[in-house]
Amino acid sequence: MIQHAEKEITESTLLCDEKGNLNPKAIGYAKKPIIESNLKGHYMRKKKWNYWCVFGDDILFSATITHLDYAAICTVYFLNYETQRYVEKTVTIPLGNKVKMPSNVLESVSLHSKEMSIQLLYIQNETHMTITIPDFDGDFLHADLHISHPIEDESLNVVIPWNRTQFQFTAKHHILPTFGFVKMGDARYAFQAEDNFAVLDYSRGILPRAATWNWGFASQRVGFRRIGLNFGGKWTDGTGMTENAIFIDGKLMKIHEDLLFTYDTNNFMLPWKVKTKFSKEVDLTFTPFFHRTSKTDIKLATTEVHQMMGYYNGKIQLEEGPPIHIREMLGCIVERKAKW
Repeated sequence: MIQHAEKEITESTLLCDEKGNLNPKAIGYAKKPIIESNLKGHYMRKKKWNYWCVFGDDILFSATITHLDYAAICTVYFLNYETQRYVEKTVTIPLGNKVKMPSNVLESVSLHSKEMSIQLLYIQNETHMTITIPDFDGDFLHADLHISHPIEDESLNVVIPWNRTQFQFTAKHHILPTFGFVKMGDARYAFQAEDNFAVLDYSRGILPRAATWNWGFASQRVGFRRIGLNFGGKWTDGTGMTENAIFIDGKLMKIHEDLLFTYDTNNFMLPWKVKTKFSKEVDLTFTPFFHRTSKTDIKLATTEVHQMMGYYNGKIQLEEGPPIHIREMLGCIVERKAKW
């Protein structure tokens, strides 16, 4: 049994109708960010975030701006692979009035507070990420990264329909060449566009009150090719849509099957298995070397995140072409539970 192929959207489409409910024409996936998330109404239910993860040679660096309709939550974290020094800082802004979340994937967004300044300025196919944090575990942190969005590259842009009043648009943009630096105290980490890549997870939707999901991702140079992996599970099951794809040198190969994530919730550091439900299209093992945990509790919202950093091994067999062998590919895998 193979799941049906998902509808590909090729023209600019609005996510919502005039009432703020799901526009049926938006259900599907697009290879370009042509779906506009014109969310409105649904008081206190709208969820919006822009999550960035940048894989450097020495460090993983991440910044997120999230808006839950009643608060904005901004998080920056840093992991040194070798020393495993990990630093994370979160700022919560009640109501989040000053944080304006754009309705298109490739638009600017920023947040400025005493504790943290994040600017994601989109201009001429580049995102200029500038982050300043005066006290980042006792160090002054300043990041200045230029993330390019190659015009010819494809991306994964998917609308997940639970029903007309609960739906989600997610855009996963992979293997985005990144150069610049992250300076933390006296240490300076350089990023080179040839080998260092960013991943963008853009999300806009009216989500269920309680949700659990998995997300696996990687964006690395493998030999002479830029390869990106994007795997999702649990919350898309049964909707007829998936957020599963592989990117090779900027080309999107859509995986239409649901994926099964098998792992031990008593010990997240044990290897994870990621496999397609019916076929042998995806057969990977993820072996973690670091476990990030994050919990948020702001009365109206509670979230619990287990994010593993580690390596993918295995193979992907697409319908066309030879198998793609994945060996020691650096990436992340996540379990997230939210009540919001």
